[in-house]
Amino acid sequence: MSVVELLFNPLEPGFADDPYPAYERMRELDPVHEHPFGFWLLTRHGDVSEILRASLSVDDSLVSGGLVRDQQEQMDQLGSRVLRLSMLDRDPPDHTRLRSLVAKVFTPRKVAALEPEVTALVDAALDEIAQGGRVDLVETLAFPLPFAVISQMLGMPPTDHARIRELSGLLVRSLEIVADDETLSAIAKAGAELAALTRELIDWKRDHPADDLLTALIAAENDGDRLTDEELVAQVVLLYVAGHETTVNLIGNGVVALLRNPAQLALLRSDPSLAGNAIEEFLRYDSPVQQTRRITREPYAAGGREIPAGAFVIASLASANRDERVFGPDADRLRIDRPEARSQLSFGAGPHHCLGAALARLEGRVAIGRLVERFPALALDGEVTWNGRINLRGPDRLPVAV
Repeated sequence: MSVVELLFNPLEPGFADDPYPAYERMRELDPVHEHPFGFWLLTRHGDVSEILRASLSVDDSLVSGGLVRDQQEQMDQLGSRVLRLSMLDRDPPDHTRLRSLVAKVFTPRKVAALEPEVTALVDAALDEIAQGGRVDLVETLAFPLPFAVISQMLGMPPTDHARIRELSGLLVRSLEIVADDETLSAIAKAGAELAALTRELIDWKRDHPADDLLTALIAAENDGDRLTDEELVAQVVLLYVAGHETTVNLIGNGVVALLRNPAQLALLRSDPSLAGNAIEEFLRYDSPVQQTRRITREPYAAGGREIPAGAFVIASLASANRDERVFGPDADRLRIDRPEARSQLSFGAGPHHCLGAALARLEGRVAIGRLVERFPALALDGEVTWNGRINLRGPDRLPVAV
C-alpha cells in the first residue's frame, strides 16, 4: 500500500472527534482520491458542488466492487437495509415520485408557519435548563426539539424516545464505512426493529387518520400504484430519523462552536440580526452531515482525473465547507458574519438537496438564538463527548452551565 493510499483513514481512532486536519490534508495532497477500501473521495468545494448537481446515481447496487460493495452485500445477507427503498437511495423516476409525496409538507411557507410552535418548545426546554442550572444540552434541547417537531408533523403517537434515539443512532451508521461485523449486525438489528416499530405506528395511524404527513402517505399507498407498503415504511423511517438526527447535530455543533469562540458569541449577543447568517456559518464550520455519495454509471471526470463507471464516490461536504479556495485563508475559523457562508454545501445540492433544509434552519435559529439571549452566563461545564460517527457527526454529550 502506497503513501498516498494511507493519506485518509476514517477508521483511525479519534478521527471523528476532529476530522478537519485530515480533510485539509486531502484537499492539498490528493483532492480526487482513490481509496484502497474501494471508494473515491472528493474534498474540494468545486468538485463536490459539481458532482452533487450532476446526473449521477445513488443506487448502491451499481457499485462494481471493494469494501463498500462487500458491506452492502453483508447487510443484505443480514436481512435489513430498511432505507434502500427510501428516496435517499432511489434514482428518478422513483426518486421524483417519492419526493413529490413529501415535498408539499416542507415548503418554506408551511415551515415558516411552524415558528410559534418551535419557539414554544424551545422556551419550555430553556425553562427546564434554568431550573437545572447544569445540564446536558443534547438531552434537554438539541434532541427533544427536532424529535418533537418531526413527530408532530408525521402525526406519531407517544413513543419511547430513548429507544428511538438509540435505534436511529445505530441505523445512521449504515451511511458510512463500517469495519467490523459486530457493528454491521447491530445496524441490521436496529433497522429491523425500527421498521417493525414503524409498521405498528402505520397500523395505528390507519385507525386514527388526521391532518398529518403520515396519513397523507398512507392515502398515497392506498392509491395502489403510487406507494407500496415497503416504500411507505422506508419513507417514514427516513423522515423520522433524518428529521431529528441532523438537527441535533446542527444545534449541538453550533453551540460548541460558539462556546469555544467567545468573541463570536459576544457578537451574536450584540447583534441578534446575525442569527440567520450565523446558522449558515454553523452549517459550514462543522457540518451536521459530513458526507454524501454518488455512484458513477459511466466514467466521470473530476479534478483532472477520470473516475471509472461503477465507482462509489464520497463527496465530503465537511471538507468542501472549509475549502480555502472558496472561504478564504480563515476557512478554519468560525465567523458568524462571513459574507460567503451561504455557499456551504451541508444540505447537498441538485435533485437530492435536503427537503428539510428550511425546517433545520428554523429550528437551529430559534434554539440557538433564544438560548444565547436567555443565558448571558452560558458556558461549557465539562468535556464535550462526540458521538463517534464519521458522517452524522455531533456531540453525544454537551455539558453546559447557565
